[in-house]
Amino acid sequence: MAMNEEKYILLIDCPDEKGLVHKITGVLYRNDFNVLGNQEFVDANNGQFFMRTEFTGQPNRSLLQQELLEILPEGATVRLSDTYKRNLLVMATKEHHCLADLITRSVFGELNARIVAVVANHDVLRPLVEKFDIPFHVVSHEGLNREDHEKALLKVLGGYTPDFIVLARYMRVLSSDLTARYANRLINIHHSLLPAFIGASPYRQAFERGVKFIGATSHFVTDTLDEGPIIAQGVIPVSHADTPASMAQAGRDVEKVVLAKALKLVLEDRVFLNGNKTIVFE
Repeated sequence: MAMNEEKYILLIDCPDEKGLVHKITGVLYRNDFNVLGNQEFVDANNGQFFMRTEFTGQPNRSLLQQELLEILPEGATVRLSDTYKRNLLVMATKEHHCLADLITRSVFGELNARIVAVVANHDVLRPLVEKFDIPFHVVSHEGLNREDHEKALLKVLGGYTPDFIVLARYMRVLSSDLTARYANRLINIHHSLLPAFIGASPYRQAFERGVKFIGATSHFVTDTLDEGPIIAQGVIPVSHADTPASMAQAGRDVEKVVLAKALKLVLEDRVFLNGNKTIVFE
């Protein structure tokens, strides 16, 4: 990489047509950019084209986007991202495993992000969070209906400008108003292999069903419980000797790994939304 040249990520989502890769890379070549890597995918069912390109240079963002839109089909989306650290706001309840893992990865540079605050509906995790000088806010739901609780929650969230909000075992169902306000920026970890065992007690459900594998799912949050587009999943084996408690204990390790993987993919701009599914360039 030459001096004064930064790495950028070009993300294109458009109707498919012949010659798109040639056209797009031609624009980059004419602007004297150096392509470091390229990935593309066509959803044949919907006729939709997705492309992620890493390149170096010194682009004029608006001019490059305009030049690309002129050669792409109508309805194209063109995004240009750099590799700056994203701001994460993490929401939690009482369980520490996912939150502690994210804090550690952030502090030691394993995630391209900084945690700007943690918001919880209990005070249990305050000592952990404050060890790392991260602001900690308690927005208790006790004695409040969901509407009043979310008003108080939004007041705290409004004090920050996070790129993404991570639900690290935040055990409250969010309203459609809140999910719409932060659409495509809310990322959850669910302790089962969705779409199986939706809801609050998946390990109990898995035990009663006699499954041989348990897992975790990280997904974008929508206004339909646990049905948002899936980003990443992971599994581990269990047996007839396991109990709901031992499944839950083993599952915590899967949860934190899957959440971290999903965040890494999102933070590196490797995830495209495609209806209620995702295209993930690993």
